[in-house]
Amino acid sequence: MPVFGDLEQAVMDVLWERPTALSVRDVQAALADERALAYTTVMTVMDRLAKKGQLLRELDGRAWRYSPAQSWVQLVSDEIVALLDTGTAEQRRAVLEQVRQRVC
Repeated sequence: MPVFGDLEQAVMDVLWERPTALSVRDVQAALADERALAYTTVMTVMDRLAKKGQLLRELDGRAWRYSPAQSWVQLVSDEIVALLDTGTAEQRRAVLEQVRQRVC
């Protein structure tokens, strides 16, 4: 899974929780209870996440609106599959069995 920094993770969490795209100001307001962040700080983080392909953005008037490029479930499952693809069939079975025991 892409390793997000603390603020990147907080931004992604806000966006994953919302059904629609949000502006930088919307995300800044959602994070305001936890931390006081400058608008430009949130804007920079979101711009970088968009450049990394983690966020999609669309122009709405004069402001960008951002949404996750993929859901949390999609992101995590893609990363798990990528990790499993590095092992042999026997290793994959062993990992899946261990996960099954821990999760179920």
